[in-house]
Amino acid sequence: MARTLLDKVWEAHTVRTLPSGQTQLLIGLHLIHEVTTPQAFQMLKDSKLKVRMPERTFGTLDHIIPTTDQTRPYADPLAEEMAVHMIRNMKEFKLPLFDMSTGKQGIVHVIGPELGLSQPGMTIACGDSHTSTHGAVGAIAFGIGTTQVRDVLATQCLAMAKPKLRQVRVDGALARGVYAKDVILTIINVLGVKGGVGYAYEYAGGVIERMTMEERLTVCNMSIEGGARFGYVNPDATTIEYLRGRQYAPAGAAFDKAAAWWKSTATEPGAAIDDVARINGDAIEPVVTWGINPGLSVGVSQRIPAPESAPEADRSTQREALAHMGFQPIKGAKIDVAFVGSCTNGRLSDLRIAAEVAKKGKVAKHVRALIVPGSQQVEKAAEAEGLHEIFQAAGFQWRKAGCSMCLGMNPDQLVGREMSASSSNRNFIGRQGSPTGRTLSMSPAMVAAAAITGAVADVREILR
Repeated sequence: MARTLLDKVWEAHTVRTLPSGQTQLLIGLHLIHEVTTPQAFQMLKDSKLKVRMPERTFGTLDHIIPTTDQTRPYADPLAEEMAVHMIRNMKEFKLPLFDMSTGKQGIVHVIGPELGLSQPGMTIACGDSHTSTHGAVGAIAFGIGTTQVRDVLATQCLAMAKPKLRQVRVDGALARGVYAKDVILTIINVLGVKGGVGYAYEYAGGVIERMTMEERLTVCNMSIEGGARFGYVNPDATTIEYLRGRQYAPAGAAFDKAAAWWKSTATEPGAAIDDVARINGDAIEPVVTWGINPGLSVGVSQRIPAPESAPEADRSTQREALAHMGFQPIKGAKIDVAFVGSCTNGRLSDLRIAAEVAKKGKVAKHVRALIVPGSQQVEKAAEAEGLHEIFQAAGFQWRKAGCSMCLGMNPDQLVGREMSASSSNRNFIGRQGSPTGRTLSMSPAMVAAAAITGAVADVREILR
């Protein structure tokens, strides 16, 4: 019988079926960072337990670190305390940590694929909801809570229920000025922020198949924003070439053997899929969120819909969003801050896209604009290409690697009612540090366009 990637990976990692009907699932790769691990490690110590499979756990510092002066001790006492605990715990349990001294530090969902840790056919867990990112390589990857971090450290297993599978097909071709971020925002808008609850998403179709690995990472990153705990792309030649030569990937003959197995994990023709959703890639334009969740978005040429036009269950959220954001229409909305970075859009290709637009002008005088590489390796590669010089000449701030303004856990935060054009994944109230701040999520190209015009702009007009 033909099987899906979800079927194959789930079966390969099933230890047993529990009396509850859940699966005891082996976790192939456990990624950790400084925010969700201190309590987990303490629970481990209190129970006098060891890390069950230390060779499968890797850590980094990302959420709380500053992106300007990274000299220790950090200016923020809480950030310093978290870093101290992370470094101490990793040393005590003899686990590898990618800190600033390694040249490989970065956002956990950037460095996993970048180092070749994330591979097809794996189960991958991390105490961060955007672990779905790693599905781009053909893995089943999902976020977990702190007690589950403890469970994986102690047992290398989790109890989970297998979800249903929805294939999300994006066919056709994307126009110039339309990017992977626009694709996933469109998917979430069409299917809803709760549309994926109970499902895994398998992304397919011509648009997805032609994407680079970094574009696929962007799409899978925001699966969780559509309610799906994880989403994946079937491994193919693009996947294999991306992983070739990476530090933790197999080498030589072992790589060829692994590559053959990786390809075999892909969904087979005729495999049973519970649901299929279709998106026309030709119709996608640059997308901007206008509300307080990633599903509230419009194409840049469109008007924000009236709440009365929405299903009754969604109207109160839309009214709250309009009251919080306080603007109409979307195009021409003035911004105060521009941020390119995050685990969604902090990779080298994202910075190249933003730099292409940055060449077209200077950052508006009233705008504070930040470019934050997703890892030290991205930072180094971007500087080797001179991208930092393009940004600085245009008036952008060139920062060091970290989560930065994606979330309010480090010094990069909105102030008061500031409006942010952001390439990050969430536009929740308070997400970027200020309870009254406002976030417009969009592609790196659209962020750069907003930075140089001082307001939401159609990047296609700038690129002409």
